[in-house]
Amino acid sequence: MRIAFISTYPPIECGIGAYTDFLVKAMEKTPNELHVISQYGAKGNNVTPAYDPKDGDLAKKIFDMTVKVTPDIVHIQHEFGLYGEMDGIAVLDLIYRFKSTMTATVATLHTVFPEPDYRKKMIVTTMCRELDAVIVHEKKLANLLETVYGVDRSKINLIPHGAREMPLVENAKERLDLTGKKVVLLVGYFRPTKCFDRIVDIFPRIVKKCPEAWLVISGKMRVLEFSEYRNTLFEKIDVSSAKERIEVFRGQFPQDTFDTIISASDIMVFPYSAGAQSGVMAHAFTFGKPVVTSDLPAFENIVKMSGAGFSAGEDDEYVEHIVNLLTDQGLYNKCSTNALRYVSENISWNIIAERTLQLYKKFDLDLPRSRYIYEG
Repeated sequence: MRIAFISTYPPIECGIGAYTDFLVKAMEKTPNELHVISQYGAKGNNVTPAYDPKDGDLAKKIFDMTVKVTPDIVHIQHEFGLYGEMDGIAVLDLIYRFKSTMTATVATLHTVFPEPDYRKKMIVTTMCRELDAVIVHEKKLANLLETVYGVDRSKINLIPHGAREMPLVENAKERLDLTGKKVVLLVGYFRPTKCFDRIVDIFPRIVKKCPEAWLVISGKMRVLEFSEYRNTLFEKIDVSSAKERIEVFRGQFPQDTFDTIISASDIMVFPYSAGAQSGVMAHAFTFGKPVVTSDLPAFENIVKMSGAGFSAGEDDEYVEHIVNLLTDQGLYNKCSTNALRYVSENISWNIIAERTLQLYKKFDLDLPRSRYIYEG
């Protein structure tokens, strides 16, 4: 089968690009021909940079380049803003172009808002109606598509976010000067919905119960948004009674550096106030890191299915779960083992790639006495 992905792609800094990279690498192990049509700046085998996200005619540019590889199926990675102005409305033009050529087209929806404004709802509703299938990572998102957007359930496919299987980075704590410290890690962009400030506020209570605790915040701003929140967060750190045990890592964090930071942590905390999935949490599971999450339904579901940690609603619960994981080695080992098992049995990229390919096969050409041959 010849598959064309429409997505951002490394070295472009984008979580969706990283997602596509891992999925493509897993699919490369199968006898399929893979192509990626991406933004200018993307690089790699069979990766073709074809457009700028600000191009007024990006749908035409993407379509014209994609049809050159004559794909059997097109897989669009969707996020608002990736496809031009007005919330990326050009993605609809793109879908109609593929539809006009009878090219099977699916999309992964990385964001589904529970209370969308008119335009976002119109875009998602139209996408789901015209696409052959849509993929979401969480059951909550599938339910939203049905109840809020009126999408036919038969169109919706639940395929979780994948995770790698790989060993810890050797000597990670030593490389980051964290030897002897029990590291609580917060990772992500500085934005209010991440609620990093909440953990900064309660960290002195954690230190009192676990003197070896050390808080690392590994983050950055996307462009210049939420600078006010970032400044407030740094002010909270500066006046904290535990500020000598709080450290902030800033940078672009290429994958190797990102893996070293996670490997150097003991537990990872996700106090988010909004969201339904987290690629970073998948990375935590890759390295067997127990997690403490907020009580968002999607996070509670992941914690329940994986057994890799705990969810919290109140500050007292965050303190209790974090301290217990840092001080109870038996509990820590159990959650770590569960995280690794959850990856190997449920969400390894090999498993996710196979499930995705099974979806593609529903739309593959059914030509008598034919089979696709590819030796990449």
